[in-house]
Amino acid sequence: MRNIKLVIEYDGTNYHGWQVQPNGLTIQEVIEKKIEVMTRQRVRLTGSGRTDAGVHALGQVANFFTPSTIPVEGFQKGLNSLLPRDIVVQSAEEVDLQFHAQLGARKKTYRYVILHREVPSALHRNYSWRVPGPLDISVMEEASRLLEGKRDFTSFRGADADTEDPVREVFQAGWSQKEPDFLHFTIEADGFLKHMVRNIVGTLVEVGKGKRTPEQFREVLHARDRRQAGMTAPPQGLYLVEVKY
Repeated sequence: MRNIKLVIEYDGTNYHGWQVQPNGLTIQEVIEKKIEVMTRQRVRLTGSGRTDAGVHALGQVANFFTPSTIPVEGFQKGLNSLLPRDIVVQSAEEVDLQFHAQLGARKKTYRYVILHREVPSALHRNYSWRVPGPLDISVMEEASRLLEGKRDFTSFRGADADTEDPVREVFQAGWSQKEPDFLHFTIEADGFLKHMVRNIVGTLVEVGKGKRTPEQFREVLHARDRRQAGMTAPPQGLYLVEVKY
């Protein structure tokens, strides 16, 4: 038996997220079917974590077990020849049988992209959230620093959260200007709750618009109450950038 680790890039626009589900096409399902074509055996692909419908990935990590003798580089080339163009295997390697893409993950980095301008974009509509009007990036940056450390993120988790433990450690979080019209929010943590990044971004945008102060953002964080936070930012601006082990 061999354990194959894949690093995967995908455009989530046309998929119902990562995880296999009965009512929509998912990234995991598509890749599993192509692996089955190559190995002539059904496999279960384990991802580092779920991504929602419409969310993208630059470096999703997954692994699967197979007795196949296909060379590891053959998995990368073969899968890329079979997969649709919006899913690409960036690398494939044979790893220790103990490796587990989800349980072994130590840090994950997400990026959220905002298109900050008045006019919509035909090209970027599926890859960013357009936020018109003034935004004070300095106060958004100040508020984002309050996320760093080991904290209870109940205020920023989805109502249908799939884990009981709301405590996560955020190693870094902050904003950067990319080109004239784009803002990037980057956050690295030991894990993320469902909708956590999108709920944080939605609330930080309210800070940038002057609807909340950084101190009020702190109060939301400490409230441990989702009703105190802002809107959930739309999925198309979110990217899973990297997973570290």
